[in-house]
Amino acid sequence: MQQSFVAPRRFFDDRNFPKGFTRSGRFTLAEGNLLEKHGVALQELEQGSRAPQTDEEQRFVLVCRGEAEAASAVEKTWLKYKQRVQEKRKFHTVFGKKRIADSSDDFSYVEVDSD
Repeated sequence: MQQSFVAPRRFFDDRNFPKGFTRSGRFTLAEGNLLEKHGVALQELEQGSRAPQTDEEQRFVLVCRGEAEAASAVEKTWLKYKQRVQEKRKFHTVFGKKRIADSSDDFSYVEVDSD
């Protein structure tokens, strides 16, 4: 039987998790190890640069497309990883913008002074 999610190297995301997955506090030890061991394969499958070789991999691709519900530990962990990366990409600013309406009912935004 062919093994699923075999990766040629370890997966690290130094940009989003510079201290590693397990030390980030976002993943359990098992989830962090799973991401490191299989993350390259999972990323390639999601991006379509690798064709699924097993039924597990085919199901994983369906989960990534939103065509199936995550059931296995691999599927749940990858979706959790993707969610955590998106959380980190949210943009926060100390300057606010306030929505105002002008006479033409066309909404525009203006800077709000914090004084």
